[in-house]
Amino acid sequence: MQGAPRRRGRRLNVRLALLLLALALPAAAAAADVKVLSAAALAPGLTKVAEQYRKDTKNRLRIQYALPPQLERRVGGGEEADVLIASAGLMNDQLRRNKLEADKHVFLGRVGIGVAIRAGAFDPDIGTIDRFKQSLLGADAIVYAQPGAGTYLEKLFELLGVGEQVKAKIVRYAGATQVLEHIVGGKGMEIGFATLPEIRLFEGKGVKLVGPLPEQVQSVTAYSAAVMTDATGAEVAREFIQYLETPPAKAIFMAAGFDN
Repeated sequence: MQGAPRRRGRRLNVRLALLLLALALPAAAAAADVKVLSAAALAPGLTKVAEQYRKDTKNRLRIQYALPPQLERRVGGGEEADVLIASAGLMNDQLRRNKLEADKHVFLGRVGIGVAIRAGAFDPDIGTIDRFKQSLLGADAIVYAQPGAGTYLEKLFELLGVGEQVKAKIVRYAGATQVLEHIVGGKGMEIGFATLPEIRLFEGKGVKLVGPLPEQVQSVTAYSAAVMTDATGAEVAREFIQYLETPPAKAIFMAAGFDN
């Protein structure tokens, strides 16, 4: 009968020893959240970077994506964030207003506009400007986001002399996701336009990337990231900016279709 009390005593001693050991060990650093305001065009690469960043650091990115006009309004309205990721125009404007830390600024890549069709539908020729024009004229529908790629495309169609001819077949959406979903659900010869990373995100899901716009008429947007001067988690935000310059992060953006 004396064995049971002894065993209980040993178990209590073991628990006490484990408790004392746990108290003696340094506490693990708590994971931090980084609030990011980002242009929607970055989503195909940034979402994957966020996943890898959390695996590597345990810190979490709280990303809010917005189309360029919405992003400009939110930043201009004083919305707080730790990191801003946007095109060169908005970033330069915020630098002039001292809203960004100038020494914590990282170039992420350039993004061009691509042409997409429903997989297996038809094969438009966009190899030259003349063939590109003929493909536009022969399409059943021309689909793009406005604002977005459409802001540039509408000017381009006018310059190419086909603006009036294609006007009746243009379908506009608020974002690239709706554009590409329209292409997937199409019935005829629809041509869609979005950034190359956005189209690549839909490859294998019913969308085929025909290719980028002809080089002579391509429009490229440069994107970068910076720490905001009112960041509540400035130190972690600066570490994230440094992370964006690491080979794994750069490789993810390149695989998503961003050019350096």
